Amino acid sequence: MVLSMTGYGRAENVVNGRDITVELRSVNARYFEYSSRAPRFCAFLEDKLKKLVAAKVSRGKVELSLTIQNVDAADAAVQVNWELAKSYRAALCSMAEQLDLKNDLTVGMLARFPEVLSQTTAALDEDALWADVKATAAGALDAFITMRNTEGQRLKEDILARLKTMEGYLAEVEQNSAGRVEAYTARLYSRLQEVLGDRNLEDARILTEAAIFADKTAVDEETVRLHSHIAQYRSILNSGEPVGRKLDFLTQELNREANTIGSKCQDIAITRLVVAMKAEIEKIREQIQNIE
Repeated sequence: MVLSMTGYGRAENVVNGRDITVELRSVNARYFEYSSRAPRFCAFLEDKLKKLVAAKVSRGKVELSLTIQNVDAADAAVQVNWELAKSYRAALCSMAEQLDLKNDLTVGMLARFPEVLSQTTAALDEDALWADVKATAAGALDAFITMRNTEGQRLKEDILARLKTMEGYLAEVEQNSAGRVEAYTARLYSRLQEVLGDRNLEDARILTEAAIFADKTAVDEETVRLHSHIAQYRSILNSGEPVGRKLDFLTQELNREANTIGSKCQDIAITRLVVAMKAEIEKIREQIQNIE
């Protein structure tokens, strides 16, 4: 499975009184890079989340965002200072009696006095919170991987199409180079005849020159290696593991063999074919920069 290094995934769950949202996004990177944004009280989850992501992502700069909102104040509790409330009530009743005033004391009035009501945070159950966050993060990660897979398959199809195009150019190179030695021998013989006229030509010397030319310009080894590299490229693309680094190296080898063919063959037709192959290799190189 070929995966792109760019992707996005999001999941949201309301569970145990909390609205939990996890977002994942990634861009290209040479290695696996991870960063996260989360509430301060969730700092203990950062390493756990990183391990969860790293188990399924080997390359790319990944950013995780975690937000948690309480929907029913599950982590908070309100306490009443009963002794203080009774003291306020007694004081107000005494004031009403001593000053001959109407006693209009209400619960709402008492609640507004300092320290009658106080809010406390309930003890955080870290294991329960991690279970809830993990479930949401797993959903976001599944969506994230699905998007990377979809983009990766598109890249794979494009690369396979370009490899097929390269094979077409390579077949033409092989066809054009097949008769180059014979053509060179004939041209050499013809030119020597023009220069020497009726004097005898040394066939052995002509054959020697032709052999030297053949040795310098033969591209059989390069074309065989290119066919092998292309076959290996297809095999790696279908391997089902992270392939970006392997393909990066193999692309360099494709380019090296194409350059060697271009430097050996001065034939204009083959030169054009080499330029076309190198253009496809460069496009492949650009695509694999996005592959995990």
